Amino acid sequence: MKTFEHFYIDGKWIKPCGTGTIDVIDSGTEEILGRIPEGIEADAEEAINAARAAFDSWAATPPKERARYLQKIADNLKARTDELAGYICGEVGMPIKLARAIQVGGPVYNWNAYAKLAGEFRFEEQVGNSLVVREPVGVVAAITPWNYPLNQITLKVAAALAAGCTIVLKPSEVAPLNAFVLAEAIHDAGLPAGVFNLVCGYGPVVGEVLASHPSVDMVSFTGSTRAGKRVSELAAASVKRVALELGGKSASVILDDADFAAAIKGTVNACFLNSGQTCSAHTRMIVPESRYDEVRELAKKAADVFVAGDPRAETTRLGPLASAAQQARVQHYIARGIEEGADLVTGGPGMPDGVSKGFFVKPTVFGRVHPKATIAQEEIFGPVLSILTYKDEDEAVRIANDSPYGLGGAVWAGSDERAIGVARRIRTGQVDINGGAWNMAAPFGGFKQSGHGRENGTYGLEEYLEYKSMQLKVNKPV
Repeated sequence: MKTFEHFYIDGKWIKPCGTGTIDVIDSGTEEILGRIPEGIEADAEEAINAARAAFDSWAATPPKERARYLQKIADNLKARTDELAGYICGEVGMPIKLARAIQVGGPVYNWNAYAKLAGEFRFEEQVGNSLVVREPVGVVAAITPWNYPLNQITLKVAAALAAGCTIVLKPSEVAPLNAFVLAEAIHDAGLPAGVFNLVCGYGPVVGEVLASHPSVDMVSFTGSTRAGKRVSELAAASVKRVALELGGKSASVILDDADFAAAIKGTVNACFLNSGQTCSAHTRMIVPESRYDEVRELAKKAADVFVAGDPRAETTRLGPLASAAQQARVQHYIARGIEEGADLVTGGPGMPDGVSKGFFVKPTVFGRVHPKATIAQEEIFGPVLSILTYKDEDEAVRIANDSPYGLGGAVWAGSDERAIGVARRIRTGQVDINGGAWNMAAPFGGFKQSGHGRENGTYGLEEYLEYKSMQLKVNKPV
């Protein structure tokens, strides 16, 4: 068991103000994986004050120097890949092979990318008689989730540091161990005191201080739509900037001329990655009514490849969910799907065959799901796919847009041109065209109740910058 007893504030590991602790549970064994301090309001206040005091100096640090710090952090994280993958595998349940590549490889890539971007970004330009400069927004509070913990931390912290902001990070209490390793990597990189600060605790205590504190200039939150609304309410009193990346119920639209075998396999894979614990997971598959029987057979075949097992085994394809609460939530939705009369294609209630402990659920596919059914409207956050049918292309688009969310999605068609035409009609932040690969430089974020603001690449950096225009006097020729 790994125990962390201190928070990282003002460049030092300091004793928490409170005496409480939080156990981190191994999702595959249900045993205690680690223990962290439980922060209180005073810890959050101390971290905010440190970030405030460090801001002017860090904001004035030349971007190329900031880039050198980020590069050192990237190198330090890469050197600890196996350690980080082991923690995240236990915290979240993603199989170790995928955790190594995605949960650690992605963040290392993004730290490197922001190191490069910090040295290349144009922070000022001449526009007519104005000098337009981009300046850091200030002190940033980052409140991050448990499903891709280090990556979601990275997309906020690395971008904010590159922009010249100082930061207070509150990671999810479900998956915090990786954040402590990051703090160690940052300390070893020699980042100036107070530029990065780490506090842990529960949202209603530490999170509310960060979201409401007048010395915080911006809060960046990733999590549930319900919690995002609360963050917005608290932030409104001080008119601070808010970036929200919230829930999703993404649609994969398969048109009648698509390669059905590839489209259905791709959709199932996108739904079941990380045991469905992905905000942009393709959880609604929208298919032609006339080909439902074919789709049903192909979906069952694709889903049955996902055999649950020990997440620390290199060959495991499907791991557990992150917590007992999440397991109970997903089981509730599976039962609800059956109650509401959907066609149970595969999976269902209970534990998968061959496992007796861990927060597992059966990979499940429902067919002939009504567009207004609970499992078609609400975010489940587990390996549960709903198949909905349409009669024509217009109806397919209406069903895809019939959601309070708009985060991800896909369109599969016989040509990219046709798929792009349909994708333009879907109100969502990101659409995969015929299986197009994830692009870490492209903007990621949502429409509607999936939030506002964007992460990744240049777009993520710009979230942490303000515009300033300086009007210059232009001398007229004599």
